[in-house]
This record gives sequence, C-alpha cells and structure tokens, in this order.
Amino acid sequence: MSKVKFRYNPKSLKYEKVETTIRERLLRILSYLASGVVFAAITISFAYSYFDSPKEKQLLREIDQLKLQYEILNNKLDQSTAVLNDIQQRDDNIYRVIFEAEPIGSAIRKAGGGGVNKYSKFNGYENSELIKETGEKLDQLNRQLVVQSKSFDQVIKLAKSKEVMLKSIPAIQPISNKDLTRIASGFSYRIHPIYKIMHFHTGIDFAAQTGTEIYATGDGMVRVADNESRGYGNHIVVDHGFGYQTLYGHLSRYAVRAGQKVKRGEVIGYVGSTGTSTAPHLHYEVIKSGEKINPINFFYNDLSPADYERVLDIASKSNQSFD
Repeated sequence: MSKVKFRYNPKSLKYEKVETTIRERLLRILSYLASGVVFAAITISFAYSYFDSPKEKQLLREIDQLKLQYEILNNKLDQSTAVLNDIQQRDDNIYRVIFEAEPIGSAIRKAGGGGVNKYSKFNGYENSELIKETGEKLDQLNRQLVVQSKSFDQVIKLAKSKEVMLKSIPAIQPISNKDLTRIASGFSYRIHPIYKIMHFHTGIDFAAQTGTEIYATGDGMVRVADNESRGYGNHIVVDHGFGYQTLYGHLSRYAVRAGQKVKRGEVIGYVGSTGTSTAPHLHYEVIKSGEKINPINFFYNDLSPADYERVLDIASKSNQSFD
C-alpha cells in the first residue's frame, strides 16, 4: 500500500492530503519506464561494444579455424605446384626429348583463365585477399594439370610409336662398305667435279663399283624413283615418317618403285654414275623436316665407336666430290 503524502498549505495554515490524479500517475510510470529503457539501451550498447556474446565468441573461433585451414590449403597448393613444376621440367627435358617432341612453352603451361574476375564478389571483406589468393592458386594448378595431362597423352602415343620410329629413322650405311676409306666426300664445302667451284655438298658420297647394292637405311615408303632431277640422275627418295627422308642419287637402276613400302636393309637400287657425276658412286642424303643434315650421324647401327671416329675423320677431309 502506497504511503499517504501531505503538503502544507500556507494559506490555510494546515497540512492537506496530496491527491494524485491518474494522469500524473501514468506520466510518472512512463517516465520510470523511459528511464529504464534508456539505461538498458546504454548498458546493452556498452556491453556489445566491449564484450563478445557467447555466439560471437563461437563465430570468431570458427573464423580463426577457417583462416587457419585456408593457410594450410595455401601451403599444400604451393607444395603441389612445386611437384607439378618438377614434373613439367622432366616432361620437357627428358620425356619429350627422348621422343623428339617439342617442349611445351611456359606461356601455354601457365596461361591465364581470362574473362571477368570471378573473385570480385569477395572484395571488401576482411579476409577476401586470402580467399582470392587460394582460389586463384587452385585455378592455376587445375589449368596446368590439364595441359600436363594432355602432354602425357601425347608422350604415351609417342612411346607406343617409339618402336616404329626406331625402325624408321635412318641408322645404317646405305651400301655394304667394310672398307671405310670408300667414303669419298663428306657433308661440307667441296670442289664441284664439273664446275670446279666451291659449293656445299649436302650429303655423303660412297665410292663403289657400278651395280653395288644400295640398302634402305630405315623403314618407310618410296616417294620418288625417277630421273627427273638432272643433278641426281636416277634417284630414290624414301619417306621414313617422323619428319625424316633419305635420298639416294646417281643410281644405275632401281629395285623398287614409287609408292612401295620398304624395310631397313632391303635392296632398293644399284650404284651408278647417272646425272651430274664423274665416277660410279652413291650420293646419300638425310633430310629432317625439310632440312638436309649430316648423314654421318645416322650410321650408329653399323659402326663401333672406333669405326665411327674413322668415318668422322675421313668425311671431314676437304676434297673434290663426285657430284
């Protein structure tokens, strides 16, 4: 029960009972409530500003765990990238070299994804750089893995065809030449036998008697067997595949025809002196991807190391060619 309050009235010189109206009571109650709400708001605001709620503490712990996991993932991505780089180095410098395939350029291996930046939606967040860095590393790794996978597919195909390639690449002397001094002229500048001027001799001349058998130096298909090239006279061109061709010039006659498949060691023609020639011999060329290269490097199936050194010495001597 509320206390009864009195108020002194100086006019009547009496204490009079204070009567509180309902309106006054309501205003008083409302003022108490307003003061309480303001105080509560200030207290709550202060608490939220300087103290974390249990849920906020839980969320902060989860964020710290996520940051830690992202950092661990970044480290693992760096390790995976290092392993992939090592695989790429071996692919370019060992596997593709063995199978005579061109290495894959760095620009292709590390090509960017291009297009709109798909990580822009993370901009403005506290840990956005960490998320973007992880995503970009993962995308780059995936792109490099795709390129490497395709490279290995190609290497596997090359490996399967390696046996065919080894049989096809020129690897023996085109005539049975036990006496190595019969190599008359090598791959270098020589004096032309007719014009008596220095010119580059694009093959090797094997001195031999007319009618000596000439052998295909690798498996392949005869592309040319005619005398339409005046300088070479009767000549044969064998396409071995894998960018290799061999040419046999100045033949007396053929043992094969154009379009015929031949095996290494098979007789394809006979030594002669047709075309621009001054004596019976075989002019032999090796052509790789359209470029004439030194045939001396393609006798390894026939010669011992000592014989090969003798051949190099004989072929390097400057003299007059037969064609």
